[in-house]
Parts: sequence; C-alpha cells; structure tokens
Amino acid sequence: MSSRRVIVVGGGAAGFFAAITCAEASPDSQVELLERGPQFLAKVRISGGGRCNVTHACFDPRELARHFPRGGQALIAAFGRFQPRDTLAWFARRGVTLKTEADGRMFPVTDSSQTVIDCLLAAARAAGVRLRLNCGVERVAPRPGGGFVVTLADGEQAACERLLLATGGCRGLAAGQLPASLGHSLEPPVPSLFTFQIETDWVRSLAGVAVPGAECLVPGTGLRERGPVLFTHWGLSGPAILRLSARGARALHACAYRFALHVNWLPDRPAEALSAELESRRAGQPGRRVVSSPLALPARLWEQLALAAGIGRDNRWAGLTRAARHRLVQQLVRTELLVTGKSLNKEEFVTCGGVRLREVDFRTMDSRLCPGLHLAGELLDIDGLTGGFNFQAAWTTGWIAGRSMAEAPARPTPGA
Repeated sequence: MSSRRVIVVGGGAAGFFAAITCAEASPDSQVELLERGPQFLAKVRISGGGRCNVTHACFDPRELARHFPRGGQALIAAFGRFQPRDTLAWFARRGVTLKTEADGRMFPVTDSSQTVIDCLLAAARAAGVRLRLNCGVERVAPRPGGGFVVTLADGEQAACERLLLATGGCRGLAAGQLPASLGHSLEPPVPSLFTFQIETDWVRSLAGVAVPGAECLVPGTGLRERGPVLFTHWGLSGPAILRLSARGARALHACAYRFALHVNWLPDRPAEALSAELESRRAGQPGRRVVSSPLALPARLWEQLALAAGIGRDNRWAGLTRAARHRLVQQLVRTELLVTGKSLNKEEFVTCGGVRLREVDFRTMDSRLCPGLHLAGELLDIDGLTGGFNFQAAWTTGWIAGRSMAEAPARPTPGA
C-alpha cells in the first residue's frame, strides 16, 4: 500500500486551490493545509469590497498575460492549461455562478465573497483535506531520503513527501524565509497597487469626485495609463492610478514615492479643439461665469481647474483673455501634481517581488532547486493589475501545483 503525504503552507487562494486539486486528483493522498492566522482566505474575504473579484473575462492566454507587470511571460503557457474560462467552469460545477461586469471583472452573482469562501471550504472538506488554523510554520528541512520535515511554531513536527509554499506576498524579505531556507533567492519586495498621496488642497477638497477617462503619466519614466480616476481625502485613486502604481512599482519605490504626475482630464480632445470650444463659449455665453460653466467634466473639478488657471470666481466668458484661455487649456490637458507618498488600496495589499521565476518550472510549479518543493501564488515574483488578475494567477498556479503533486510517485507506507 502507498500513500502520498502533502503539506500546503498558506490558506489563501493558491493554497486552497492546490490542496483541493491534489486531493481530488489523488484520493489516496493525505493532504494537509496549514494557515498561520486565525481564518482562511482572508484576502478573498476583502477582495472587491467584500464581493470578491474572482477573475477577469479575458480568455486569450497571451492577452491575459499582458495584465501582469511582472510574471506575464512565465504565465502564458500556464494560462494555456488553466485560465479564466476554467475558473468559471470550476466554480460552476460547485454551484457558484459568476457574472461579468462592464469592465470585465467577474464576481459571484451573490456579490458576496462569503459565497466563494464557503465553496472553497466545502470543496476542501469534501476532498478530505485536513484544514488547520493558527499553525504557523517556523522552518522546513529536507529529509535525507526525500521529502521534508515541517516544524510548527509550537514545536510540532510533520513529515511530508511533497511541500507547497503558498504563503502570499512578501511584505518584507523575512516573509520569504521559508523558500530562502531551501535555496531560493528573492526579488526584493516592494508595494504594488497603491494610491497616490497628494497634499494639494484643491485635490483633497474634491474627495469623492470621479473622472471616467483621464490619462495619467509620470514624466521621464514611460509610465502612462488611461482610465477612471477617483479623488480621495488623501489624493488620487481609481483604476488608472492603481495600474500606474503596479507597472511602476519599482521605479516609484526608487524615487521614494515623490514624483511629478501629469493628468490629462480630457484625453480624447486635443488642445486645439479645447481652445476652439472655449472660444465658442466666449462668443455664445459671454455673460456666464467661467467657473460655473463646466466643459465635459464634473462641476467641482472644472471650478478648481479654472481657479488653478488664474481665472477668478466672478470672471465671465466675455472677459476671458487669450492668455487665460491658454492657461485653462493647459490645466485641462496637463495638470501637474506632486505626489508625496502612497497609501494602500483599501485593505488589499499586493507586492512586487518574491521567489525568482527562473527558479520555478511553470509546467509543474516545481522548484528547480529543491526536489519535492512546489511554489504558487503571490509568493512568486508575479503581480497583476487590479481587476481579478492576481486571483487568476493564484487559481492557475495553485491548480498546476496541485496536479503535479497528485501525479508525483508515492512512497510505500512504512510497514506496508
């Protein structure tokens, strides 16, 4: 008689998916999932404001990979094996239907992350996975004959033949000490997916105002993103800002999060066309106040841009000089703001950095350095843009790792 013993370290999306996949594909395996904290799937719970952005409706592996500032190339073949269409089918088979929103994000039709959590917990239990909370792993060590000894924080030791590390993003180098102890090296971790702190008073006064299609760029870096921008009490957020932060994670870290940001609030309208529209306003509405006559922008934002251009609150269109018109056009197409820091995107935290990808075989998620070791999820130097991409990388790498662990040769049980 033979039995495969598998330990999964990390009770997040990748860890659960790997444990379930392994246990379902190899019912004779003994699969144990260890979570350091007091609850499983904590990040799933808070994702999407508690709705859980499960994945994204992008079904071409190469196109999907383009949404990953780091790790996209390595993921192309992996997405060829398990991609969002497979994620939909996986959850549908277990009674969870996903819906697609206008921007491509996919959520459970219940709009509740608890639906996803309950599904994963039920699937794990049905497959026979042993689930353990408050089980921090202090160290792992290879056994002379193969496999590993895992030592928990309370001193308990457990042996296994296959080990998966899926402990999530490395917020610091210490968080990667388990793979490092087994010979792996880490790309230094820095934050990704963060919002911009801007101390300009008029920016903070607009908290809650949203612009659907602004273009944001960081001069001298090549970083440029277009999409919705949201004013907050501390600066700017929204999809365009989050994508910019992800693609520029290392560059923005290198400048200590102090840099100039240029914003074009009306990127579909060239400066010449805007100037002509303003001149038309001057001719057609001469008696109206400029600050109270917005041009395709939220009224409060228009007012602040006009004031920033040196146009007084009582200035009428009839008195708008050519110089003032030029200044207003410049504010519309290139508002310059000084970013002085970063803030987390709500409670969601994504890191750029982790185990170096060349040290992992993405056909199996096996370590190239330590036989029997697998790695998955955000512990790897992989991070995606906002919109469900990071979860898809977790489902994909977890599924591949789970299949690989299930297919590994089992060792004879002692005494059999």
